[in-house]
Amino acid sequence: MMDKELIKLGAKIELARREFFFYCQLKAPDFYKSDRKYLVELCNEFQEFLDSDDEVMIVNEPPRHGKSRTVGNLVEWVLGKDQTQKIMTGSYNETLSTMFSKNVRNSIMEQKADKYKPVYSDVFPGVSIKRGDGAMNLWSLEGGYNNYLATSPTGTATGFGCSLMIIDDLIKNAEEANNEAVKEKHWEWFTNTMLSRLEEGGKIIIIMTRWASDDLAGRALEHYKEQGAKIRHVSMKALVDKEKKQMLCSEVLSYKSYLGKIKAMGEDIASANYQQEPIDLKGKLYSSFKTYEKFPMDDKGNLLFTAIKSYCDTADEGTDYLCNIIYGVYNKEAYVLDIYYTNAPMEVTETETAKRIHEHGVNVADIESNNGGRGFARSVVRILRETFKSNKTKIRWFHQSKNKIARILSNSTWVMDHIYFPKNWRDRWPDYYSAMSKYQREGKNKHDDAPDATTGIAERIDKGNGVSVLK
Repeated sequence: MMDKELIKLGAKIELARREFFFYCQLKAPDFYKSDRKYLVELCNEFQEFLDSDDEVMIVNEPPRHGKSRTVGNLVEWVLGKDQTQKIMTGSYNETLSTMFSKNVRNSIMEQKADKYKPVYSDVFPGVSIKRGDGAMNLWSLEGGYNNYLATSPTGTATGFGCSLMIIDDLIKNAEEANNEAVKEKHWEWFTNTMLSRLEEGGKIIIIMTRWASDDLAGRALEHYKEQGAKIRHVSMKALVDKEKKQMLCSEVLSYKSYLGKIKAMGEDIASANYQQEPIDLKGKLYSSFKTYEKFPMDDKGNLLFTAIKSYCDTADEGTDYLCNIIYGVYNKEAYVLDIYYTNAPMEVTETETAKRIHEHGVNVADIESNNGGRGFARSVVRILRETFKSNKTKIRWFHQSKNKIARILSNSTWVMDHIYFPKNWRDRWPDYYSAMSKYQREGKNKHDDAPDATTGIAERIDKGNGVSVLK
């Protein structure tokens, strides 16, 4: 009887050596059940990614469904199959990265105590931690060198190169998901520190519960698509079918438990955590934008614009953006012709703004006079007259005394209903597009210059606010 058990165990061990899911199942059969299809799919995706020429894999999965546990197993399995691999993992903080590292190291070091209980050395005999080189966060295998490093945004990766990079859940909570500065630090750490450690031909795995459209997973997806990289994206929702109350895995999270959790945490956070719907897409101010392919024309092909105007919100501080929008007016609606959105210094923006006003034949240019705007307006007038020999444009400066946030919020519906952007505006003005599409109704917004200037157009056309004319 005992021999039969050993034969069965031997078969499982051989299967675990070949197939990643069966390695996970060998370690934790109560969790990695064959009928948990999402786990089978996740493990197969990992193995296929390693065998493919894909460069980046992004995994979005609900909490407590085993994504971090599975990627820890993946590190063990990869090192068991190839001791030349050099793996670097990045976690939220040093505590988590150390815990991750210790779990992998201890699994590899586990000693055989029961002949019927499999250990790592059964699957990968001869693979062991190098003596004297088994620190918690940096260790090597016998016959290898610096095979594993665990780090975090506050840690270090100096002197370490990797063939496989794994980033695991960097965002801690909703507060961080709404904090532009935190997300920017994550991106800078990833691009400036982690990517510099990736060796030629190396692979990247990013595992995250989705929080925001510009979290690390979101930015990486956008970045690598633009680079033309081969990306594998695995996204799993906790609630698969709302009408049927079907869950991804009811044993891990039942429908009843799911309802209790989302009731406690709020709809936006629940949608991000469990449905992979970024929190900012729930809380963003502008839900849609109108676009156009052709300008409004009459039957003879003549433009129907009653005027060409521009609105300029000058940069108040060094980190602010100047936003100058040129638009045609027709039937009390605005058709955006050009956008100049930049944080370049004033000596550059004065000339460029004047140049664009001249090229588009702007009839009236409104310029906010707050914090140096009046001087900016005078410079634009001078450049138009001296450089472009033009006095066609009436420059109007004005002081904006109303609360900026209140103005943006109260005019948001008009902006969505009556301002038309070119169909390709995302490609033409990516920074402006990002600032508009991600602007939050509530929460910390890094910049509000784009919505502020766009709101100015709504106020000019909808309410016809009077302004002072610069003589």
